[in-house]
Amino acid sequence: MRRMMAGGVVALLLLTGGMVGVAAAQPAMVPPLQAEPPPPPPPGERYVWQPGHWHWNGGAWVWFRGHYVVRRAGWHEYVPGHWRRRGPDWVWIPAHWR
Repeated sequence: MRRMMAGGVVALLLLTGGMVGVAAAQPAMVPPLQAEPPPPPPPGERYVWQPGHWHWNGGAWVWFRGHYVVRRAGWHEYVPGHWRRRGPDWVWIPAHWR
């Protein structure tokens, strides 16, 4: 039985040219930023504004509105999320502290 299954797998690979993989929707270009009003005053001294950004959910672009995040203890500089080019692609670098 195992020999028969192995032969079937080999035959399938030969028939398909070895092309086995998973198709996934690829995002189109990132839409332009949404116009957002200026942020409201922060709710406290430890809060930093995180601007809104587009996020690809695997099938469509979704806009995440800007909001305040709490400054992490021991971290001094907040780096907002941003898009960065890597070769021919663009990748989202999430917001982080350093």
